[in-house]
Amino acid sequence: MSFGTAVIIVSIVWLASEIFLSRIRRSGTSDSKFDRSSMRIIWIVIAVSVNAGVFLGLQQFGHFGAGAFVIQVSGFVLIVCGLVLRWVAILTLRRQFTVDVAITEHHRLVTEGVYRYLRHPSYAGSLISFLGLGMVFANYISILVILLPIAGAFLYRIRIEEQVLVGNFGTGYLNYCSSTKRLIPFIF
Repeated sequence: MSFGTAVIIVSIVWLASEIFLSRIRRSGTSDSKFDRSSMRIIWIVIAVSVNAGVFLGLQQFGHFGAGAFVIQVSGFVLIVCGLVLRWVAILTLRRQFTVDVAITEHHRLVTEGVYRYLRHPSYAGSLISFLGLGMVFANYISILVILLPIAGAFLYRIRIEEQVLVGNFGTGYLNYCSSTKRLIPFIF
């Protein structure tokens, strides 16, 4: 199997898993919803950024010089590692995970597993995968066009989620925030 074929297969699995999640893990009718269109914004930003990044990645400008293949392989590894982190986070939350911002009837604050280190490991995993996707093209412009707008959309969503979690869990969530970082362990 060629490198390009492996990237395409993993990308298709990635997209299919996100479509699958968006179909089966929406909040229920009895859940309190606070999404403020953030899910729609994320999907639109991802669609535009990834399409533009892929297009630009296939152009003749912005490419890394020497060592481009190492960058591409590293990008592929990041895609896979990011997907693993995202799914570990989702499976840790179990039924509490929804694709829209919501508080379920039996919602509890999860602070174990990957949530011991990060408040938003699912988004961190996605961002790692998007960084990897940009790197697969070994193109500076592709990396920036894919990663920066998507990171902005996720930061908007994180702000909404954190407001909802503070409103629901109060000082318990604030104490959790003081002992963890949002996306990058020990940094941010």
